[in-house]
Amino acid sequence: MQVTSPSSSTGLSIVEADMRQVDQVITQRLDSGVPLVGSVSQYIIAAGGKRLRPALLLLCCGALGYQGTQRFNMAAVVEFIHTATLLHDDVVDDSELRRGRATANAKFGNPASVLVGDFLYSRAFQMMVDAQSMRIMQVLADATNVIAEGEVMQLMNMHNAALDEAGYLQVIRSKTAKLFEASARVGAILAGASPGLETACADYGQALGTAFQVIDDVLDYTGDAQVMGKNLGDDLREGKTTLPLIAAMQRGTPQERADIQKAIETGDVSMLESVITIVKKTGALEVARSAALQEAQRAIAAAKLLPEGPHTDCLITLGSQLLERNN
Repeated sequence: MQVTSPSSSTGLSIVEADMRQVDQVITQRLDSGVPLVGSVSQYIIAAGGKRLRPALLLLCCGALGYQGTQRFNMAAVVEFIHTATLLHDDVVDDSELRRGRATANAKFGNPASVLVGDFLYSRAFQMMVDAQSMRIMQVLADATNVIAEGEVMQLMNMHNAALDEAGYLQVIRSKTAKLFEASARVGAILAGASPGLETACADYGQALGTAFQVIDDVLDYTGDAQVMGKNLGDDLREGKTTLPLIAAMQRGTPQERADIQKAIETGDVSMLESVITIVKKTGALEVARSAALQEAQRAIAAAKLLPEGPHTDCLITLGSQLLERNN
């Protein structure tokens, strides 16, 4: 199986060789005596994606001078955890398209996707033991638990037009940013970094992950479906109250607010065009992008606390490039 490595266009060329080593670990550890497990796992992992989480772990290791082979195993672990969440997410959201092709649940069915997601979680925990570090196990176990809580919080808030910005941030910091944070922190732990440098790495990951998700939510109302590889308007169909909608309701007229509330509560995608018009008219996209910018700046400030070098430069560049995302 060929796994897509980060391209130089993403600024991650510095870890391309490391990522090829991670690819080998992924391929080896996906091996299972149950054919369907391998088929579903390989299908979703081979779809590629940005793979920022393992890249963050490798970049933090590089910035702090760690060159041990355990970095490849732990990078594969965070990719497995992330992939498991994608499998479960797509079942919960009833999604049909991811990264420009059919989701695993659309191709193999919901039961297979859920159970293979469970396999990836359990395989990740088997691999964590290899690091022989209770600290790493604690960080990744806690992160996995927080992610699950975030998923449940999001489920509870489906079609809830009353969700405010604080509630929204709580969901995305649990559901998305937590694994970014854990990936960066594990890189620092592997390197034997000081508590201050470990915190800087964790802060970087959390801020970058938060900004990443806010921009992702903006793109659901501004992006190109072919470029993004997903169905535009999926957030609205699923009843997700994201920051662009929260800002639009705060800034719109009573009628505009009522229209967005109705769209969220009913998940009526036929209202997508009118919702996009309101979101753009009220300046809600600028509000959301400004929030993402603040998080990106927080990430950059944290990265600047790390030792100078090409890996640290790459972390800083990632923060600045984030706002240029279109997929």
